[in-house]
Amino acid sequence: MVTAPNISDPEFLENPFPFYEMGRAMSPLLAPFGDGGLWMTFKYEECLAILKDSTTWSSGGSRLVDAETGPASMLGSDPPRHTRLRALVSQAFTPRMVEQLEPRLRQIARELLDPAIERGECDLVATLTYPLPVIAIAEILGVEPEQRERFKVWSDEVIATLGAADNSDVSPETFEEMQTYFGRLFEERRVTPRGDLISGLLQAEMDGEKLSFDELVQMLILLLVAGNETTTNLIGNTMLAFMEHPDQLARVEADRSLIPSALEEVLRFSSPVQATVRRATRDVELGEKTIPLDQQVVVWLAAANRDPGQFADPLTFDVTRSPNRHLAFGMGIHFCLGAPLARLEAKIAVEELLARATNFRRTDDRILPRVPTFIMRGVRELPIAFDQR
Repeated sequence: MVTAPNISDPEFLENPFPFYEMGRAMSPLLAPFGDGGLWMTFKYEECLAILKDSTTWSSGGSRLVDAETGPASMLGSDPPRHTRLRALVSQAFTPRMVEQLEPRLRQIARELLDPAIERGECDLVATLTYPLPVIAIAEILGVEPEQRERFKVWSDEVIATLGAADNSDVSPETFEEMQTYFGRLFEERRVTPRGDLISGLLQAEMDGEKLSFDELVQMLILLLVAGNETTTNLIGNTMLAFMEHPDQLARVEADRSLIPSALEEVLRFSSPVQATVRRATRDVELGEKTIPLDQQVVVWLAAANRDPGQFADPLTFDVTRSPNRHLAFGMGIHFCLGAPLARLEAKIAVEELLARATNFRRTDDRILPRVPTFIMRGVRELPIAFDQR
């Protein structure tokens, strides 16, 4: 068993990349975790093979990522239940719906930035990267504006439980609060449907079967977290990468058409989701080692995204990188359903920032507080200054 760093330690969260380098040289490896050992895989091809094989590698039963109370969410389910849940959600969460959001998302971004642009400085997380995704997912779901802060509190509690070794879950009080709130919305939308996602989820049907109350609650918890935390981290990580690599920012400022490519490089280079977890459904040979039945494996997406076997000069941040087959949104049946929305929100945020400001710079050199879980990578604060265009 290999000695691993404390993957919840702030120093690790700040710089996990040396561990990823070591891990790729030994992958897969068995490391101490909680009451026993935990397998980890770091190489691109190994991670890709696990993500694509949902029969051999189950998403259910993980003490690391099942942070909900009640039945497993879509993220923690396997076929056929996962197939049914995803098909039902896909009926309501369509690419067309996402495309139609662009004018409203751009309006929100501009309104959020207006005061900051005048001042020439802000905490970018508090000003833009947090409120934009929260407002967006709240409006998509059909949640009242006055409940947005409540949404963020719920999301933060769920995020804090991800990757916990002590089986900690969302508190019963919080889960009951979410059930009560969403239950009221369900009843209102059943009587008077609107053009929001909650109404769409209530109406979605497959083979004569609809989502149950518990499934609806779990779906909304998943959308609440995935709909704001990942995008918040993507936008923040993008601006951090730009400030750390001014030559690449200059290329994007000179050619705004590079923004989508730059975002894909941020997804690879500083992945908002660093890892996911799978469980072996049988004894599995992987990298000349045998992972026993029911053993869990941390699939280090962020390590795979820096694998020199897949990416030329993987430690170089290159906004023109092509091809860029990163695994930041997963792969296979659990490929992130919200990837188009995350990409759209991040694209709009960066476009609006670069259109109105330049000369972005940190206002201090302290180590920034990070999202407190190895599963995700992002900062809780990002004080910056800039010049108005």
